[in-house]
Amino acid sequence: MQTFLHWIEANQSILYIVILMIFVGIEVIGRVPAVLHTPLMSGANAIHGVVIIGAIIVMGQAAADNYLALALGFLAVVLGTLNVVGGFVVTDRMLEMFKKKK
Repeated sequence: MQTFLHWIEANQSILYIVILMIFVGIEVIGRVPAVLHTPLMSGANAIHGVVIIGAIIVMGQAAADNYLALALGFLAVVLGTLNVVGGFVVTDRMLEMFKKKK
């Protein structure tokens, strides 16, 4: 417990910044109109391509016996890929709503 309290004390300013970022993010997202929410979120999901590249790099640099790094890297690749594909599927469905019907 003392180690945890010491870590919090040493990183107090970083924790304040993270908490402030959470509140600012909630305020910014909460003020986005519903019409813009879907394209912004699907675009944000596409940024997870960076997560996929980072996970591949982590898996490539990990030692063969480091199962935790390999498992977390594989999980990050799978979940990042699902998020990227889901973002593009949502965008495609949204754009189909604006097409003229024949």
